[in-house]
Amino acid sequence: MLSWMAWTWPTALFFIALFTAMGVITFIEIRWPGTSERKGVLGLTTTRGDRLFLGLLGSAYIFLAWLGIFGTPLWVPLGLALAWLFFCFWKV
Repeated sequence: MLSWMAWTWPTALFFIALFTAMGVITFIEIRWPGTSERKGVLGLTTTRGDRLFLGLLGSAYIFLAWLGIFGTPLWVPLGLALAWLFFCFWKV
């Protein structure tokens, strides 16, 4: 049924991780609503969802830039993307 798309384990794990992150953020926001607004190093007032969005968007740019400049393997940009996500939730 889904044979038109090239589903691989890395692709499936990516989507599982993405939807898990959104589910966790939703659960936390329902459990503790409105407690996450803060002003970070970028000078923006952000919520958990904003920080997740900025982290995922920046991670996509990291991977695209790495692929455009160096190609594969993708272990280094994975580390950079995880570091960016942690930075977004810690300081942004």
